Amino acid sequence: MANGSVPNTAQTVLALEDILLKQGLLSQSQASAIKLESINSGKTAEQIIQEHSLIPADKILTAKAQILNVPFVKLEGKAIQTQLLTLIPEAVARRYSVIPFDMEQDQLSVAMADPLDLGVIQFIEKKSGKRIKPYLASPAEIIKTIGEQYAQNLAPEVTSALQEVAESQPISSTHTEAPEVIKEAPVANIVNQLLEYAMKTRASDIHIEPEEDRTRVRYRIDGILQEKIILPKGVHEALISRIKIMSTLKIDERRLPQDGRFSFEFGGKETDIRVSTVPTVFGEKVVMRLLPKGGGAPTLMELGLRGSSLKNLETQLLRPHGIILITGPTGSGKTTTLYSILTKVSTIKVNVVTIEDPVEYQIPGVNQVQVNPQIGLTFASALRSFLRQDPNIIMVGEVRDTETAELAIQAALTGHQVFSTVHTNSAAGAAPRLLDMGVEPFLLTSALNVAVGQRVVRKICPSCRVQYDAPPEVIENIKATLGKLIPQNQPFKLFKGAGCPKCNSTGYLGRVGIYEVLVVTEGIIKLILERASIQNIENAAIQHGMITMKQDGYLKVLEGVTTMEEVLRVAQD
Repeated sequence: MANGSVPNTAQTVLALEDILLKQGLLSQSQASAIKLESINSGKTAEQIIQEHSLIPADKILTAKAQILNVPFVKLEGKAIQTQLLTLIPEAVARRYSVIPFDMEQDQLSVAMADPLDLGVIQFIEKKSGKRIKPYLASPAEIIKTIGEQYAQNLAPEVTSALQEVAESQPISSTHTEAPEVIKEAPVANIVNQLLEYAMKTRASDIHIEPEEDRTRVRYRIDGILQEKIILPKGVHEALISRIKIMSTLKIDERRLPQDGRFSFEFGGKETDIRVSTVPTVFGEKVVMRLLPKGGGAPTLMELGLRGSSLKNLETQLLRPHGIILITGPTGSGKTTTLYSILTKVSTIKVNVVTIEDPVEYQIPGVNQVQVNPQIGLTFASALRSFLRQDPNIIMVGEVRDTETAELAIQAALTGHQVFSTVHTNSAAGAAPRLLDMGVEPFLLTSALNVAVGQRVVRKICPSCRVQYDAPPEVIENIKATLGKLIPQNQPFKLFKGAGCPKCNSTGYLGRVGIYEVLVVTEGIIKLILERASIQNIENAAIQHGMITMKQDGYLKVLEGVTTMEEVLRVAQD
């Protein structure tokens, strides 16, 4: 109940502290102290437990649900079917702190802050036309889920389109009838709604995934996949066929992966959509990558590089030849950093050529080539041709094999600037990775100028950013990691996002990079020639003044740019 009191029933009901004691979550002395404080202060046991942070909130709610004799549900990460959200309008959900999350036949499961409020239950039964099964859930989690699930009105718009599809004609699963279905406006409208929502929420990818009895749609927003909508299984094939037609793919080819692309305009902005399909057990899965046109690459400072790291990289960019490697796992922003570097160095006085897979952004004044292995246009073959094109600067999308690595080093040794990426976990891992590919150490040390390691973290939403005191163990962690890098007279105040409509109740809005820039000095050259371990190379770089990714992340935490959780999520050793 709202005030945490226990309902008066005929049965003997244990108090909250007694149930927690029985579950082993409270000691006998703690339970006695809570009873005494409750008598003296007039506060409920729940309020006292929360004030003293004795037990996690979900454990308290589970025990409370036992007292109220209703089931408890955790809403975090739960996908809610589109049709359910239309049964209870957003205004009603917000007013009464309720949200539907499941339905069996005509029984609607509803998460409630107060599942014993019979007046609210009767009202939403009348509103939805369904029998209500109430569940207890965290009030904060309910509000957050309402914000996430009803956001941008995606569900009602897609649902209305689904109703139109159902009214126009049943969607058959046979291939022969699929082309007829995709001519219908409602299916095209569903695709448009999915794309428009992606652009509104700054999503980078849309995943349309068939499951046994449904199709789920997930969006990658600020690097994190979020399940946003569930579609009926019957609409899946028509939806995929519509996307295939837009991206000029073969509709009747369902056994092999396909790649295509198309352009989509919304709100005066044009976006390139790169489409990839793969056959799965339950049907074809589609991933659409959104690549905004004409936005231009951000500057290195806008990406998050600054201080000595930015100065060291910019110094290396002034050198007329040699290799600059950007390292990190998939999705760590390597390509974006390469584009920023190319935008900085590309002038009318130099010839810049790139070989990419695929070309994601078009840069004015740069000759960009896309690999096509089917006709023999690979990174290696293109690199050979580039050397006959009188280039000053060559960008190779990725060093994947020995041949590409050797050609890139040869290009660097013959007076060209070469930029590329390599999949390693840190800047110190770049040289050993190339040595593993079979590159000779003496050639590598002559060619490699700098290796940049990076990750991307979510930025705290500026609209709901709040300050809080760092716990002692966190302060010790920051001090141990930063050492001499801790700003003088820096109060240990940290920040987090409380959650608001602008950030879709996540507390995060946008992303920024955390970096480490390893300059190849005499000491590093000696270690590479000795084929030293990654750890030895990193230790030597730190002694020469390199700021590690984790340290860069912690400095951004102290500045209120991101949170400790984000830095540890991507840069924990």
